[in-house]
Amino acid sequence: MGDCDDAVHRLYHFLDGELDDRKRADIKRHLDECNPCLEAFDFEAELRVVIAQRCREQVPDRLRERIAQAIQHESIHPEGGGGLPTL
Repeated sequence: MGDCDDAVHRLYHFLDGELDDRKRADIKRHLDECNPCLEAFDFEAELRVVIAQRCREQVPDRLRERIAQAIQHESIHPEGGGGLPTL
């Protein structure tokens, strides 16, 4: 895998654990040989850590209920018939 564009695209799948062992090995080999791609990998990995640490707020129960009602309404009235429930 010599194509950096392909490697950077696959980084997201790599970080999400969506690649098989062979493809993971290809990415690791490319990162070992390509400093710009390694820097992109480091940035994405660090960004995910920051987001995970900072986005820990709980969703209020009332908001969860309203979303569940809207989803249920949509599944019952997929064409939009009957108007939206009062949230």
